[in-house]
Amino acid sequence: MITTVNKKKLYINGQWVEAAQYEELKSPYSLETIAHIPMATDDEVEAAIRTAYAAREEMAAIPAYKRAEMLEKLASLLNERSEEASQIIALEAAKPIKTARLEVARTVQTYKFAAEEAKRIGGEYIPTDAAPGGENRIAYTFREPVGVVAAITPFNFPMNLVAHKVGPALAAGNPVVLKPATQTPLSAYFLGELLHEVGLPQGAFNIVTGNGARVGDKLVTDERVKKISFTGSAAVGIGIRNKAGLKKVTLELGSNAAVIIDDNVELTEAVISRIVSGAFSFQGQVCISVQRIYVHESRYEELVEKLIAETKKLNLGNSLEEATDVSAMISPREVERSLQWIEEAKAAGAEVVTGGKAQDTILQPTILTNVHPSQKVSCQEVFAPIVSVVKVASMDEAIEQVNDSKYGLQAGIYTTNINTALNASKRLQVGGVVINDIPTYRVDHFPYGGVKESGVGREGLKYAIEEMTELKLVIINQN
Repeated sequence: MITTVNKKKLYINGQWVEAAQYEELKSPYSLETIAHIPMATDDEVEAAIRTAYAAREEMAAIPAYKRAEMLEKLASLLNERSEEASQIIALEAAKPIKTARLEVARTVQTYKFAAEEAKRIGGEYIPTDAAPGGENRIAYTFREPVGVVAAITPFNFPMNLVAHKVGPALAAGNPVVLKPATQTPLSAYFLGELLHEVGLPQGAFNIVTGNGARVGDKLVTDERVKKISFTGSAAVGIGIRNKAGLKKVTLELGSNAAVIIDDNVELTEAVISRIVSGAFSFQGQVCISVQRIYVHESRYEELVEKLIAETKKLNLGNSLEEATDVSAMISPREVERSLQWIEEAKAAGAEVVTGGKAQDTILQPTILTNVHPSQKVSCQEVFAPIVSVVKVASMDEAIEQVNDSKYGLQAGIYTTNINTALNASKRLQVGGVVINDIPTYRVDHFPYGGVKESGVGREGLKYAIEEMTELKLVIINQN
C-alpha cells in the first residue's frame, strides 16, 4: 500500500520550483497514486532553457579535474543512497527490485566513467608539412563544449539512461535540461537532489517534466539548445530529427534484437537461462531484449523444450518483492497492445507454447513458435515479455532473416566455429555483434547505438562526449 503521496517540483536554476499544473503518477503494478508530478508549461520550459543557456560559459570554464570531482561526488552520493534509488525505480517503473539494484549499480559506474573521461577530452597534432605550403606551420585540434544539451529519456532505465546523457554532458562542460519519461520522473528528481549537493553552477542542471509533445518540441526547436540526446521510439526520434535543424542529434531508437543459435552449440543451463533472462528481464521492456531467436533445425526442438522449462521457473508478482522476476508492464494499455499482437500472430498460424495471457497488470512471459516474419511480434519492436523461436536450415538463412528488418541495434550469435562468428560479425547489419552471448549484453563505456531505424550516433561515455563537443582547429604560422 502507498502511504505517502509526494508533490514534486520542477528543478530550474538550482531551485525547486512550484509548477502551475500537476498530474497524478500511478504505480504500474498496483495502479495506486504514488506522486503528483509537475506538468511544465511553455513558460517553465523557457525558464529552464534560459537558465541553462546563461550557465554555459561558467560551465565551460570549469577545469576538467573539477568536473571530474563533481561527477565522482555524484557517483559516491548515489552509491550511498543506492537502496533508496532502487526502491524508487521499482515503484515508478515496476522494475523488479533485484533488477533495479543492478541498474543503480550500473549507474554509479556510468558516472564514474564520466568522471574519468572528463580528464581525457583531448585533440591531436596535425603534421602541416604533409602538403605543399605547410612548412613552418603548427596545427592542432581541441574540443569545446557544444552548449545547452537537452536530454530526453525513456522509462525503461530511468537512472542509467539518464546518466548516459547527463554524465557525458557535464563531463564535457555543458549545461543540461533533462526531460524524463512521464512515467518515471521520480528517478530524475532524485538525481536532482544529488546534483544539488555536488556544487554545479546555478542553472547548469534543470529538470522539466510533463507532456512529451509540449516539452520535447520546445527543447528540440529552441535555437539556444545545441544538442539533443534522445532515447525512445523510432517514430518520435525521426520527428525530432526532422525538427532539429542543424542541431547535433543522437537518437537511440527501437529494435527487435535477435540471437542466432548454431547447430554446434551445447544448450547448457547457462545458455538457456541467459536467453530467458535476455527475453524477459524487466518484462522485455529493453531496447536490446531478445525478441527473435533463430536456431538451427537440428537443435530447434531441444531449445524450445528447455526454454519453456526455464521460463516457467520465473516468479511473477510485485516489483518490490525480493522473489519477483517479472512484474507489471509500464501501463495497462501496453498489456492490451501486447495481447493484441499475440492474437494477431496466432491468427496467422503462430503457436503460443507458454504464456500468452495477462494476470492483471502483468503479461505472462510468452514464447511463440511458427511466427511469420511479417507479424508485429517479429518485425516491430514488441517491448514486452514475448519472444519468437524460428527454425532455420543454415547460418546464412539466419543472418538473412536477422537483417530482414528495419532495425539494427545489436545481435547475438552462439557458435563454436570462429569462422562462422567472424562471418556473422561482418554480415549482420547492426551496431553491435555479441558472440557467444545475447544481444542484451551492454557495458556502459562501450560504444552503443544502431543502424537503420535503430538510430544515429553512439552513446557510451567517450563516444557521447565526442557528440557533445565541437572540434576546433588551430593553425600557427611560424614563417
